[in-house]
Amino acid sequence: MTAPNATGRIEIDAAPDAVYALVSDPGRLAEVAEEYAGHRWVGGAAGPVVGAKFKGSNRRGFRRWSTLSTITDADPGRRFGFEVTSVAGLPVSRWQYDFEPLGEGCVVVESMWERRPAWFKVPTSTVTGVWNRDTANAGNIAATLARLKQVAEASR
Repeated sequence: MTAPNATGRIEIDAAPDAVYALVSDPGRLAEVAEEYAGHRWVGGAAGPVVGAKFKGSNRRGFRRWSTLSTITDADPGRRFGFEVTSVAGLPVSRWQYDFEPLGEGCVVVESMWERRPAWFKVPTSTVTGVWNRDTANAGNIAATLARLKQVAEASR
């Protein structure tokens, strides 16, 4: 796999399994994420297993859009990942959370890979209001990880 377009790392004073449980629950992830605001399981899915799909609701200021995500990695305490497509089924991105034990806590690395075809960037940027997605997502990841740390450590 190529290098991610945006990534961030944080140390959290909570067990990898506990932090994984927060990240792998799309409802809980929405509580800490910067643009992602909520979800609805689709296709009979009811939980975060490989192959499960969820419709994501996203927002940035007054802008709103939805995506469809398919879980690709669901290894508790180690990795959670999903591929994002647009409503039209076109690829958008891949998001991945990797967990490494560190003492009694863990290191969490959040990464995003751009998947949009070049011609699709203008229409999606118009909808989201983000013209430099790599820079925006670097900031989004930093904010999300900071909130994740706060929530995970508060629930210990």
